[in-house]
Amino acid sequence: MMGNTATVRWGILGAGGIAHRFAKSLAHEPASELVAISCRTPQKAEAFAAEFGVERVYTDVDGADEGHRQLLADPAIDAVYLALPHGLHRVWAERALAAGKAVLCEKPAMLTAAEMREVAAVAREHGSLFMEAMKVRFEPAYLELRRLLDAGAIGEVTRVEVRLLGESDPKALEASSYYFDPVQGGVLLDMGTYCASWLADLLPADLAVVSAECACSHGVDVWDRAEFAAPGGASALLECGSDRPGPRTARIVGTEGAIEVDLPHRPDALRIVSSSDPEPHEVRLPYEVDDFYPQIAHFAELVRMGATESPIMPLSASVRCAEILDAIREATARGAK
Repeated sequence: MMGNTATVRWGILGAGGIAHRFAKSLAHEPASELVAISCRTPQKAEAFAAEFGVERVYTDVDGADEGHRQLLADPAIDAVYLALPHGLHRVWAERALAAGKAVLCEKPAMLTAAEMREVAAVAREHGSLFMEAMKVRFEPAYLELRRLLDAGAIGEVTRVEVRLLGESDPKALEASSYYFDPVQGGVLLDMGTYCASWLADLLPADLAVVSAECACSHGVDVWDRAEFAAPGGASALLECGSDRPGPRTARIVGTEGAIEVDLPHRPDALRIVSSSDPEPHEVRLPYEVDDFYPQIAHFAELVRMGATESPIMPLSASVRCAEILDAIREATARGAK
């Protein structure tokens, strides 16, 4: 267990765009240090190390993932940020946890709920910290939303609608190494996972898919829409798409009002309408440093404390998010038959 004053020494698996964003934000965490990077491509790894002043560079020379294995074997590393494509998360998370490293895993944590349950079991077996990097749950605006809901600002929540739509550049998607991969690609895993996190957190009761539909391109989903019902009469909507324009909003409806949030994957403001005051009241809550930083600071503190699970994004939350996505895929598959 680390002492509260210890510096968390980080390694990153993968040197793509998301790893760059993480490293830039990590530089603002006062008790963290980025000490290692691993990547299959030596040129990419060296360029990353030069940009961020990383001392240890691990790369592959024989195509056997030697670089990642060497990073996990490095005793000077306390925590790893898993920035690999979705389909590689399970195997490297399990190897990192078994090596005694704390793991902050980029979303979606796993491809399925079964994979996430397996990783959760490995984390518990080794007493190692695992947290999905569901950044939205750590943003000041989201924390204020939870405070308002817990205080009964709009009464009992009866419906949650989360939409993340937008036309993406087809060439940019095609250039992605995994977006159109039939196993790990598609918009549901890319953006729908954010929507699922809202539903899982704000409607904790079991959700049943009432209807679901999707549109596909290049063999993967590029638009998904699902309606859910919850015990007690509550309901939910999840819609995500990369092939069409549309809203990027979350709307939480209660018995005494509603709260609307723009950019549910990176919120920084709330609009509150109560039954006693129909005029919308806006609260702006900008990011601390950037949209990555709050989750990094939280995770680093957990590592320093020797914690094995996050109270904000516990293992069960990642399992439930994956279950919601599984249910949508199963419903759309039945509808396609």
